[in-house]
Amino acid sequence: MSDTSRDKVTEAGVAVIGGGMVGSALAYGLAKRGANVVLLDEGDIAYRAARGNFGLVWTQSKGDGMPAYAAWSLASAAAWPDFAEAMASAAGRSIGYEQRGGLVFCVGDAERDQRAAQLRRLHNQRDDAAPVATMLDRKALHDLMPRTPLGPQVVAASYAPGDGHVNPLYLLRGLHAAIRRHGGRHAPGAAVTQIVPTGGGFTLTRADGAMLRADRIVIAAGVATTRLAAMVDIAAPVRPQRGQIMVTERLAPLLPLPASALRQSAEGSVMIGVSVEEVGLDTGTTVKELARMAARALTVLPVLAEARMTRAWGALRPMTPDGFPAYAQSSTYPGAFVATCHSGVTLAAIHAEALAPAILAGRLPDGFEPFHPRRFDVRTAA
Repeated sequence: MSDTSRDKVTEAGVAVIGGGMVGSALAYGLAKRGANVVLLDEGDIAYRAARGNFGLVWTQSKGDGMPAYAAWSLASAAAWPDFAEAMASAAGRSIGYEQRGGLVFCVGDAERDQRAAQLRRLHNQRDDAAPVATMLDRKALHDLMPRTPLGPQVVAASYAPGDGHVNPLYLLRGLHAAIRRHGGRHAPGAAVTQIVPTGGGFTLTRADGAMLRADRIVIAAGVATTRLAAMVDIAAPVRPQRGQIMVTERLAPLLPLPASALRQSAEGSVMIGVSVEEVGLDTGTTVKELARMAARALTVLPVLAEARMTRAWGALRPMTPDGFPAYAQSSTYPGAFVATCHSGVTLAAIHAEALAPAILAGRLPDGFEPFHPRRFDVRTAA
């Protein structure tokens, strides 16, 4: 930390542990409201999910089994236009945000029927009468995107007009700049190794020996969340799940709307994903998964056969046992919060504009009980 030495304890009102999408959005929201915030960021050596983020601002697949998550995602999508404007201003450039709708392509009749059934189930779980997404047949897809050369096996897609996408790296740049703009501190370079509740606050020690005392803390450390949360008596099970992504060279416009595993960036490159792999702390890539992803992409857009792949990589998503977000305040040590999810981009706006002020007020928002990680405690559930 730039203003910390081994024999000096730095003070902060709120320490946010984790410099990825979740932690950065919360730190920004806190700093924006006048809190004395420091964002403790391990840096680029961390298993940062933001590295592998597909950049979708997505609602149409969120919340099957947890209506509160669907509502939370919709609220965030509604807040995204103003949030994106603030991020672009802080970043000093466009962050590539577009909200013109999003697609989930269906290859074959079976996928179409499964997708339609999932949308009906999602709709039936919500109180709002308006559907988030609708099914489009092949003709409707052509009418929507007449210049997109879809493969013959694409028979339908679900379409959500409120969905969109963004460049996640420019978003992260904007968040870090906005934190500083509002007087917050960004302190990369070392992991937090210890949290000790002390005198109504918390003393944090980092791997480089630096120490910090904060009145409140927010643990938003991705796959490191479980270990750190246990230090403040919160059981928050999070496991790493690998996702691989590949990117083509820049191409002429092909796909005007983002899809769940296929999107064209503002610069023209096509991102192809996405894998779901339980491989522990392994961020590598495999020929088998890349080949599977490429085959799927070619089925949807056969013209990609002529494109060169320029890069492929893997990254780790922080996943709870049911895949939904988890938020909690420690009942043993009030002032210690946990926030974890794998939808850091989609939820960035609502984390900054609703969750951050709730943390500053000392309590999570009303209606947050479904998100509490106690739902994973079988003894409690029984």
